Amino acid sequence: MNQPTPLAGLKVIEFTHMVMGPAVGAILASLGADVIRVEPIGGDRTRNLVGSGSGYFPMYNRHKQSISLNLKDPEGLAIARKLVSDADILIENYRPGAMDRLGLGYEALSENNERLIYCSEKGFLPGPYENRTALDEVAQMMGGLAYMTGPPGQPLRAGSSVIDVTGGMFGVIAILAAVEERHRTGKGQKVQSSLFETTVYLIGQHMAQKAVTGKAADPMPARISAWAIYDVFQTKDDPIFIGVVTDALWEKFCKLFALDELWADESIRENNNRVAARDRIMPQIRELVATYRRDDLIALLDGTGLPFAPIARTEDMFDDPHLTASGGLEDVTLVDGTQTRLPALPIEMNGTRPSAAATLKTEGADTGSLLGELGFTAEQIATLKAAGIVH
Repeated sequence: MNQPTPLAGLKVIEFTHMVMGPAVGAILASLGADVIRVEPIGGDRTRNLVGSGSGYFPMYNRHKQSISLNLKDPEGLAIARKLVSDADILIENYRPGAMDRLGLGYEALSENNERLIYCSEKGFLPGPYENRTALDEVAQMMGGLAYMTGPPGQPLRAGSSVIDVTGGMFGVIAILAAVEERHRTGKGQKVQSSLFETTVYLIGQHMAQKAVTGKAADPMPARISAWAIYDVFQTKDDPIFIGVVTDALWEKFCKLFALDELWADESIRENNNRVAARDRIMPQIRELVATYRRDDLIALLDGTGLPFAPIARTEDMFDDPHLTASGGLEDVTLVDGTQTRLPALPIEMNGTRPSAAATLKTEGADTGSLLGELGFTAEQIATLKAAGIVH
């Protein structure tokens, strides 16, 4: 089967950096859109981040073209505007007002391209906070996610750029909704998503809990679980998570592990009663699990319908048998030539994963060909390069 490319034919111009904006383009590119990334002379600084930032560029910039322009020069700006003149979508995630100051705001660009869908990825949607500088971590702290993740009094950010990526996903949702509306109206529009509002959406279940119960939600490490058995357990060697989330699974769990006395106790046949008896039940379950090796326990649980999970590390995913067999990882060649595999878009369409080998582009790798498509001659391109307007 061929790779699904449902967005083929859509031209996307990206003015982005870090994670949130590039994530929008990465998703669109994986679905077949023609994504052109505009980088400054010298390249996007995200390329050279170290430590926890060193994975940003390779993860969120696959399947894209790169053009390098000096947007501080009028000729560089003119090229950018020409790129956008027939584009379907523009993505940007710079500070509020930055694109407007360059003459690349929605109002200016839509005058010559009324079909343009202009996606701004920001820290906050319009309101009292909109001019603040936000980061994934800022949003997690402000929006209540860090409070819910850490133990009481110890707010803790999630272990990935979850708000950047999810905010990018909401940006894609808004873009696709605008594309559909454009089919009916013939006109584009400006759409926005943000870090702060994304965070609040994600913790909305805890807000709803307060509305339902009248009591504020406790941080997850201190929560009263909705189920009696829903925890990490220590085996003879490595820990494992097990959840028993229905009454039918409770019966299955008791039979699987020959817990005849617990099953005979009819007072805990229903979930809410088991939660109330958690302090009595859990010591027995922990003692039971501790008699198994993790892999033996996995073999026993696999196929039963009981939720379970070994506690994996990120590096384990490179060799995960399910991802390897199902096309969940795609071959990627890094800028320095290193070969690796990184997660493909986590969806399937018509029985096929949107996954294809990717080679990360060097800064401005497509500048010449893209300028040629815009009508520039080889001599003009050489002059622009010599003047430092393109690279």
